[in-house]
Formats: sequence, structure tokens, C-alpha cells
Amino acid sequence: MTSSSSPETGTAAAPSLEDIRRILKENKTIAVVGLSTKPDRPSNSIPAYMQEQGYHIIPVNPTLQQALGETAYASLRDVPGPIDIVNIFRKSDDVPPVVDDAIAKGAKVIWMQLGIANEAAAAKARAAGITVIMDLCIGATHRKLRKEGLV
Repeated sequence: MTSSSSPETGTAAAPSLEDIRRILKENKTIAVVGLSTKPDRPSNSIPAYMQEQGYHIIPVNPTLQQALGETAYASLRDVPGPIDIVNIFRKSDDVPPVVDDAIAKGAKVIWMQLGIANEAAAAKARAAGITVIMDLCIGATHRKLRKEGLV
């Protein structure tokens, strides 16, 4: 997979489309860092879509008590139990501490939404054995794979 077709801008270690399909099929608990309660924002509508598709969404936002019918947590470290995917809706510069928390929690995948990429944080996550996807919308990717009957 070339970097121009890669879901991970500018890297050679990007997961293939088959890897992404497997990730979405096998991992059902998604902690959403930066989830919003405003329905017109992608940081609300995309997690809501994923929830409708059967994923367990865990809101992570220090300003919320609850979102999408779920208890919200101030940080990933506050989330009880395991996390499969950490879906990040924060500026690229805000990603490193989220990655540190994801490593501490033992997350399997870090998924930075469309427009979000931080190569240094991604390298740190990969070194800890975490799969990293950058600059790709989890919702649009799921919709495409669902339409093709792949998830």
C-alpha cells in the first residue's frame, strides 16, 4: 500500500484495508476522546453511528458527565475495564498525552479521525504494540465496508 492510498498519511506502517476490516469486526469497545454532546458535530454523530452499529461507545471528555446514554470519563485512565479502540477527536498537537493514556490502558488500536495525525505519537504507540490509524474517519470507513458487506 503506498502512502498516497494509505489510511495513515506519510507512513509505511499503515494497516491495510483488510487489517482495518478485521479491526472493525473484532474490536467492539471504542473510547472516544473528545466526544461532543452537540449532534451537529462529527465528534457526536460519528460515535452515535458506531453505537447504532453495535459498538460500545465510551465517552472521554472532562466536561461531560454523560453522552449517548453512557457515563463519560475525564480521561482514558479513568475508564474502568478494557478498551479496544481509542478514537481521537482532538487536535493533532493534543494527541501525545492521549497515546500515553492508551498505552497505559492497554488499548489495541489508536484511531485518529480525519485531519488528525501525529507521527511521533504514532511511533510511540506502535513501539508499544498498538495498531495506529491516522487521518481516516472511522464512521465513513465502517459505512464503506458495511456497504460492501465486509463488516
